[in-house]
Amino acid sequence: MIDILVKEIQKKDNPTVVGLDPRLNFVPTFIKEEAFEKFGKTPKGASEAFLMFNKGIIDAVSDLVPAVKPQVAMYEQYGAEGINAYIETIKYAKKKGLVIIGDIKRGDIATTAEAYSDGHIGKVDIEDEQCIVYDEDSITINPYLGYDSVEPYINNCKNFNRGLFILVKTSNPNSGEIQDLIVEGEALYKRVGRLVNKWGEELIGNSGYSQIGAVVGATHSSQAEELREIMPNNYFLVPGYGAQGATAKDLKVCFNKDGLGAIVNSSRGIIAAYKNAKYTELQFAEAAREAVIEMQKDLKSVL
Repeated sequence: MIDILVKEIQKKDNPTVVGLDPRLNFVPTFIKEEAFEKFGKTPKGASEAFLMFNKGIIDAVSDLVPAVKPQVAMYEQYGAEGINAYIETIKYAKKKGLVIIGDIKRGDIATTAEAYSDGHIGKVDIEDEQCIVYDEDSITINPYLGYDSVEPYINNCKNFNRGLFILVKTSNPNSGEIQDLIVEGEALYKRVGRLVNKWGEELIGNSGYSQIGAVVGATHSSQAEELREIMPNNYFLVPGYGAQGATAKDLKVCFNKDGLGAIVNSSRGIIAAYKNAKYTELQFAEAAREAVIEMQKDLKSVL
């Protein structure tokens, strides 16, 4: 998976991932009206609106970006209909040649971890028949429960050429309450970074990067710089750009000298770009495309 992602980043000369984190107030009125006319103001109607919106965004940016990152919670809140929209979004993005990073942030042990892993990046067994369900190329997970919560995912990475982005230093303002705690003389985020580096050693691809990556927020640039030294062969998924306040200058430290090593997420800054006064709702896809182009220029200015 990581070699495919790196190849797509190089081909499109763009380390941007578009976060498909729709909310109803992000979806243009004309799309919601069409969906609600068919299915009412119901979970089915909301999910249909999300899928229509996502397809428009994907059509507009698929030739510009290497990957998209749907956030499962935005879909999961609507139950089975929302999950179906999540799956259909993934299918549509794959048809457009995009790498899928499923933002699921799971964390559990034993058979529960195996079930999450098999469903999202492996295959599920149904009386000796194996089925692919969600079909993400890579997912985010939480390592708080230790290696036995991570091992099932690593096994599926090996078996099915999938990838992980493990939470190490997140972009939210209060991440330091836990992640900055000193453990045996070292900040916890550094300790987790060293573990991620270790876990990824046997899964380094031809690109020189591991299938096991890390989530490292752009809003904490000094910590990101430390983690880049600790994890030279782990790809960073970098949230926090744009709407959360981080600039291209802040996240430069997430990249290696080869200009690789990080993929930068933007969600509302792209998918809700049409809310800028210069656009109309009908131009939501055009606005998203222009936002991607501007982000690409911004990132290239520091690499």
